[in-house]
Amino acid sequence: MRAIITALAVLACGAAEAKERVPVKEKVLVIAHRGASGLRPEHTLAAYALAIEQGADFIEPDLVLTRDNVLVARHENDITGTTDVAAHPEFAMRKATKMIDGQAHTGWFTEDFTLTELKTLRARERLAQLRPVSAAFDGRFEVPTFAEVIALAKKHGVGIYPETKHPSYFRAIGQPMEARLVAALQAAGWDSASAPVFIQSFEVNNLKALHTMTKVRLIQLMDGSSAPPDGAAPSYAAMATPEGLKAVAAYAYGIGPNKAMIWRGEGAPTTLVADAHAAGLKVHPWTFRAENAFLPTALRRGPDPAGHGAVADEIRAHIGFGVDGFFTDFPAIGVEARKGGRQGVHRP
Repeated sequence: MRAIITALAVLACGAAEAKERVPVKEKVLVIAHRGASGLRPEHTLAAYALAIEQGADFIEPDLVLTRDNVLVARHENDITGTTDVAAHPEFAMRKATKMIDGQAHTGWFTEDFTLTELKTLRARERLAQLRPVSAAFDGRFEVPTFAEVIALAKKHGVGIYPETKHPSYFRAIGQPMEARLVAALQAAGWDSASAPVFIQSFEVNNLKALHTMTKVRLIQLMDGSSAPPDGAAPSYAAMATPEGLKAVAAYAYGIGPNKAMIWRGEGAPTTLVADAHAAGLKVHPWTFRAENAFLPTALRRGPDPAGHGAVADEIRAHIGFGVDGFFTDFPAIGVEARKGGRQGVHRP
């Protein structure tokens, strides 16, 4: 707890200095992770709309493909846990076991459904025991297309932050994603370095290919305990070294690290933010969630895993560490936490 208090005290001093030297218009980005996914079933137009209402700067659609090659917003191509597909007897025979990124998954997959078929399904809360408020909306919302998400964002003047999900897998089954993603952005008039768009991926070669196809800003996602699923690097930890970050900067605008790669909730932060900035990269960590189950021990409040802890303090601490934006399932909390931190350093 002492480490947290110290970090927040440092943050408070940094905030006062930042207000003097950083223009107000330059702010740390609040990125709505799968929409306001703490309060509505993730990757639905309702979740995105609520995030926009709560003040998010960007909404994040994870992208997968249907059988007829339409980009849709789902966290995974396995839709077993996020839709009511299991309750549709007409699709019972579609259940399958597939190897994706080296792991076996059994369920129903978007690439086995046309868009018309997928639109007959309804979204469900993936973490129902932790998020009963969101689960109360089960069965109300469709699976949106990427085009529908873009239209919503343009209508309300916010940006989009799409993630390509399993691009190597889709390429291997004859459904490469890159050209379709770029075409969708071109159709929207959002295919330039100044467009309110970031494209993110845990894979490396996917981003390198996109680097040759579009000027949209690219973000290399990282998770400290694993490696890129396309085998393009030995580990994310190696990519997060000063030398590794220089290599990332050759094709990406920034990195999206697991927040634990920056700070684990106690002690001093790592040097990742400073190292990334030294390489010319922005830093957008993921994912800040309010429930105790996802918080460092010292920031939890009470014994209930579903209870909300001090996530605003965690966000403010990371803002103090210098991050340029952050992903959160609770955009309203993120917006309020940002007010208590520095004005920001992000320059689109």
